[in-house]
Amino acid sequence: MADELLTSPSVAERPTPWRRIAGLPIAVRIGILYLLARAITTVFFLIAAELAPNWSRFGHDASVGSFAAGWDAWWYWYVAGYGYPTTLPTNEAGLVSENSWAFMPLYAYAALGVGAVLGSWVAGAVAVSLVAGYLACLVLYRIVRMRADDAVAVWAVVFFAAAPVAALFQIGYAESLFLLWLFLALWCVMRRRYAWLYLLIPLMGYTRPGVLAFALFLGLHGVHRWWTRRTEPLPVRHIVHIVALGALAVIVGFSWQVIAAAATGDPGAYLTTEMAWRRNWILDAPIHFVPLEGFVQAAGFWAGQWGTSQALVLTVLALVVAGFAALLLFDPRVRRLGPDLRLWSASYAVYLLAVFFPQSSIFRLLVPLSPLWGAAAMPRSNAWRGGVLAACLVGQWWWIYTMYALAGTAIWTVP
Repeated sequence: MADELLTSPSVAERPTPWRRIAGLPIAVRIGILYLLARAITTVFFLIAAELAPNWSRFGHDASVGSFAAGWDAWWYWYVAGYGYPTTLPTNEAGLVSENSWAFMPLYAYAALGVGAVLGSWVAGAVAVSLVAGYLACLVLYRIVRMRADDAVAVWAVVFFAAAPVAALFQIGYAESLFLLWLFLALWCVMRRRYAWLYLLIPLMGYTRPGVLAFALFLGLHGVHRWWTRRTEPLPVRHIVHIVALGALAVIVGFSWQVIAAAATGDPGAYLTTEMAWRRNWILDAPIHFVPLEGFVQAAGFWAGQWGTSQALVLTVLALVVAGFAALLLFDPRVRRLGPDLRLWSASYAVYLLAVFFPQSSIFRLLVPLSPLWGAAAMPRSNAWRGGVLAACLVGQWWWIYTMYALAGTAIWTVP
């Protein structure tokens, strides 16, 4: 008995459930956290379905399944079932109307393949999003872990898995799959494993738009590698890879326009298709795309909605851009993430400024900046981390309720 007392751990020394979880392999730990986050999202969806009014897009018959298949998911389903039109549809004014050329094929057909096993395209789409989201969490952990300790990396994943737009992990949108390719690509760049990017860049490019931002990032990355070559040697093979990969990203980024033009016989098929969506917001939307014009047009639109001046809206936008630039340049937590994640964040912000018409989808389009959750996780205060998590969950409920329960009832209810 005395020997047992000497060798058995005291109550205080026995591992708590949290310590047991902390001792599990990282893939299991993140899996547990991810499933908890998805359970919360599911509850939010169930409540939103009950609260959906009859006059909303999904009506009184709203369900988690109809949410998963709604909005852009319908277009991916259409691509999987019917492909792309060879003749662009037009409206009564003879202008190109919304069509499936705005949606890349990889996610649609991946969901089709998985859905063939699970019984429906929607089931396949949700499965692809769920699995890709989990794998993206694992890669995000590895990315942040390169610059911080285990606790910071795990908290970054928690914020990411519970983020305001984390419902994307459970619906028929391509964001989860794109984030997986993006995070893998960033991880490879950070580890200088450039060869993998010859596969990842096309995967990104044909999942959703955004690979041109990666082309800009590779250019800035190459400049930074050259500038710091005395502290980090820059072998010739790395120079060749960076230049070749930058060219590949540009080619892939513009290739969809070439494919659409070849299939329809209209050289501007893709861009005029994208511009068709702007007519949901402004009646006199231009037919042809001009870089940076979207933000100027949106400033005028939102100024009219808010009863203020376009100049004031543009001034606020300029201040937001300047604040984000200052964050990337000077914030010590962001700087700890390293130059590559900061250069990617800057590149993607420039890309959005060049091509996007700001509206309620901006929240969804900001998710490629998710590596910055690593900076949000760095303060050691439990109050801070708990507050960020609470803000994420409140934001997630607001996004689900607004974009799905109230879907289509106002101009700001489009995800």
